[in-house]
Amino acid sequence: MSHLHEEKIKFLEEKANAVRQSIIEMLVEAGSGHTAGPLGMADVFTAFYFHILNHNPKNPDWPERDRLVLSNGHICPVQYATLAHAEYFPIEELKTLRKFGTRLQGHPHRGSLPGVETTSGPLGSGLGQAAGMAYGARLDSKKFRTYCFMSDGEQDAGNTWEAVMFAGKYKLNNLTGIIDRNNIQIDGMTEDIMPLENLRAKYEAFNWHVLEIDGHNFEEIVNAAEEAKAIYEKPTVIIAHTIPGKGIKEIEFNYRWHGMPPNKVEAVKFLSELRTLGGKIKSEHQ
Repeated sequence: MSHLHEEKIKFLEEKANAVRQSIIEMLVEAGSGHTAGPLGMADVFTAFYFHILNHNPKNPDWPERDRLVLSNGHICPVQYATLAHAEYFPIEELKTLRKFGTRLQGHPHRGSLPGVETTSGPLGSGLGQAAGMAYGARLDSKKFRTYCFMSDGEQDAGNTWEAVMFAGKYKLNNLTGIIDRNNIQIDGMTEDIMPLENLRAKYEAFNWHVLEIDGHNFEEIVNAAEEAKAIYEKPTVIIAHTIPGKGIKEIEFNYRWHGMPPNKVEAVKFLSELRTLGGKIKSEHQ
């Protein structure tokens, strides 16, 4: 059963579109950074920061807040953009991405920016950090949940599976992993570089509850997060099937945009496409 009414879905769709526009504006200003992954995860991040997470932008260190760990730190433009739109810091600051002295570093750095829980960069380290937070919460009888966002490519990393085993052994039901299953990594398609499937069977073998969703469907995103809360005997992983570069046809499913920013001409075109899409979202809900 969905927990979203039509007005909330419209709000989330419009907010995700605004986040995507901010991502393009940030990247063209920076002249470097990752494009495809951030665009593809805009819907998931929007759903979490504007509906799912128990958090307070006015008190980002609130002890009872849910923790969101970004393991694949290279997609941080989408986290920064979503945090800004959620009023953790001014939207205008987004254009300082990757500039000297900025709080918005090329990979997230804990302590530099409100709402950033961990420092990330080396792929595969986030789930271990998140599992430690979840285990600590259990020891301290805390009720907050820990979420770990991961790329599919970093499932190649061995330390990911050490954390998978740890969480499965200790039945960390307060931990939810979200895998961005966009099928690309920097050198090509994941199934060509190092095949990952069957991801569901692998996680189930380590005592995880597995859900697979359309990562662009807000009802499915929200319902999966709610189901994870109801699983009490094991951790949950949500495999979110996403389109890299979602919202911009030229970028969608093109792995070459994994680590490439748009130039000024491309940015004008891409922003026009997103604004047109935003207009369609408004008209469809009228």
